[in-house]
Amino acid sequence: MNFVDIIAKKRDGGANTEDELRTIARGAADGTIPDYQLSAWLMAAYLNPLGPQETAALTKAMAESGERIDLRGLPKPWIDKHSTGGVGDKTTLVLLPMLAACGLTVVKMSGRGLGITGGTVDKLASIPGFRLDLTPNEMKKQAARIGLALTGQSPNLAPADKALYALRDVTATIGSIPLIVSSILSKKIAGGADTIVLDVKCGSGAFMGTLVDALKLSNQLVETGRLLGLSVTASISDMAQPLGAMVGNALEVREALAVLSDDGLSRPSLRFKELCIHYCAEALEACGQSPSMEAGRREATRVLTSRAALSKFKEWVSAQGGASFWETDSLPAAPVRKDFIYEGTQAHVAAIPAVAVGTAVIELGGGRKRKDDVVDASVGIELHRSVGDAVNAGDSIFTVHARNEDEGSIAMKAIARSLEYSGDAVPTPPLILR
Repeated sequence: MNFVDIIAKKRDGGANTEDELRTIARGAADGTIPDYQLSAWLMAAYLNPLGPQETAALTKAMAESGERIDLRGLPKPWIDKHSTGGVGDKTTLVLLPMLAACGLTVVKMSGRGLGITGGTVDKLASIPGFRLDLTPNEMKKQAARIGLALTGQSPNLAPADKALYALRDVTATIGSIPLIVSSILSKKIAGGADTIVLDVKCGSGAFMGTLVDALKLSNQLVETGRLLGLSVTASISDMAQPLGAMVGNALEVREALAVLSDDGLSRPSLRFKELCIHYCAEALEACGQSPSMEAGRREATRVLTSRAALSKFKEWVSAQGGASFWETDSLPAAPVRKDFIYEGTQAHVAAIPAVAVGTAVIELGGGRKRKDDVVDASVGIELHRSVGDAVNAGDSIFTVHARNEDEGSIAMKAIARSLEYSGDAVPTPPLILR
């Protein structure tokens, strides 16, 4: 099959056949189609989006491009969670231990950061020794023992998605809804889950900037899941401001530990905790473990306050070879910290644009501009206020964690310019939009 013809068909607005989409997935997985041709097809698919049947066929082909984890023999329900990506989104680090502490089996494959959004793999990689290359057999054995396992995108599981995922990050094709859907669901099929809970982010720090686009994505995720025989539920959450207090890989791991410890949380971290409780409750209801969201919230809160989820997190890190950083403080730490001090009159924070914070973290070295960039896990931004909070002269709004003074100053100025204040009270924006 001539791949140039496949590109041309999609470029001209045609629909690729199931065989053609299998060719794309197979060629991406085994490297027989060069990056420049895959990139051309991705751009064609971005400009002429895949239809529902094309999306389902590509998703299936990507899932079948490598091994699949057979979860038979593990306790049910089998559940997976996915976020479409946001600034400061470390939900997986807290939610997976919560779900496992509730008795669910969670086997998950996660990816690196895309654009300004952080990736779970990058965050966990900041823990010394943490393995992100588990084989399917190792994942199943670990899940049988402790209820959860997570790996990076290995050559064995959905390898076509691994190749296309990296190219989307550097070809300005991240925002294609059908490509996002195929990327997400192919990994879920390969991971063996029978119930999938999705967090679709909406706002300046997400791929979906508007509620209309977020609804399109959530609807396509649910519809494609239905076509492939999956049980999929989705909520849309706010990403106009960063999620939580920390943005940056090691910083976000520290915040995840603080939320699991449930002790002395800042206002931004409390907002992050609320999101974790919501999705834990949604998962429990979706798989029939709780009769309602209200009952699910009670159970989610219980595993946090009892620190059962914290114990599960520590068990998980140890099981995958990670250092006990909560005892040794072995996470990377940036040498320079710079506080931005508010100098105006009494006001309220009206906006903390997630896109500005995410961009600043990339410039600090905490993200990728090219697919082969090395991420500095130590750098990032620490927010001390959320939208709606009151501020007075002398208050610290955020702290930059940087490699040197110059980079820290540039990041501080860039974020400071993006902040908005109001002399009037500003309502706290809703966390769950739909």
